[in-house]
Amino acid sequence: MTQNVYDNPEFFAGYSALPRSIHGLDGAPEWPALRAMLPELRGRRVVDLGCGFGWFCRFAREAGARQVLGIDVSENMLARAREMTSDRAIGYRRADLETLTLDDAAFDLVYSSLTLHYLDKLAVLFRQIHRTLVAGGRFVFSIEHPIYTAPDRPGWRTEDNREVWAVDRYLDEGPRTTDWLAKGVVKHHRTIATYLNLLIAAGFSILRMEEWGPTDDQVAAHPEWACERERPPFLLVAAAR
Repeated sequence: MTQNVYDNPEFFAGYSALPRSIHGLDGAPEWPALRAMLPELRGRRVVDLGCGFGWFCRFAREAGARQVLGIDVSENMLARAREMTSDRAIGYRRADLETLTLDDAAFDLVYSSLTLHYLDKLAVLFRQIHRTLVAGGRFVFSIEHPIYTAPDRPGWRTEDNREVWAVDRYLDEGPRTTDWLAKGVVKHHRTIATYLNLLIAAGFSILRMEEWGPTDDQVAAHPEWACERERPPFLLVAAAR
């Protein structure tokens, strides 16, 4: 079973205090870029894989989606999502994404935010996503950028005394353990090429990819984000069936 780190009390408490947990999509700096990759949602059937607190599920309904399903492995996340949702067209379901089954041609959009890097059997899931989409359906997702899932190690200092960090064994794919909000969090490191090739092998056409970093306007509004321009923290992808 997929590591269910979000039901770890220490991790969940830390996650609940993050800006994206408190402010929802508006608290996620990559959201404007990810939103731009979405298709028209009016009248569509949508599934959110790794739905968390249900922020995107509620957004999709507000944007006119006909029906929305949020799926997560964490009971904590689903409980919070249900508390925050009062819309009968939104449903929530607990499932392990590595063994997920969905009906064929059941959805127009599959969406996933910062979830897929926790999964081992990604090829199996991509094939399932391809089957559950209608012809022309979209798969839009974000992940932690692979230069972050290859754990950092100190590199060198520049002449102005800035510390530069080096990526550790980027081409060596597999599980990596890190301490983030709790000790022993496992993320599965893959290269960008592997993500794209898994999509192609599953039958997808890649529409757009973005290595996200804050814009100049975002840095002006949030100077603490300037460090994210040193290396992109997120990889955003849109693909079509």
